[in-house]
Amino acid sequence: MSDEVDAELARAARLFDAAQYHEAHELLDALWDAASQRDSDFFKGLIQACIALHHFALGNTAGARKLYAGHRQYLGAYLPAHRGLDVAAFLQSMQSCFAALLRARDGAEPQLDPALRPRMEFLDSA
Repeated sequence: MSDEVDAELARAARLFDAAQYHEAHELLDALWDAASQRDSDFFKGLIQACIALHHFALGNTAGARKLYAGHRQYLGAYLPAHRGLDVAAFLQSMQSCFAALLRARDGAEPQLDPALRPRMEFLDSA
């Protein structure tokens, strides 16, 4: 079962890295539904990251800000890594991506910068 979960997580990561946030969310949602208690908040945090980026890309900055805060709370418990995902690097890349939005005044929010899009990086198992 764990190998199946890891394969689906890798599949979701490929979608995420291709900026297909809604599709990645759908895969992660299925993983969350079937998750053990140990993994539940991990998948919930990744789902919120996907939705935050989806909202940001569509210009829904209020929704993006709200979900940005939530994903950090859920994933913080899994530092520095979980299921091979470098959670510390992921949170840092999300922070870099959202920094300008979080500093912006209402009405002056930036668009999502494709150069700052976060990626899901996995640690080598060797």
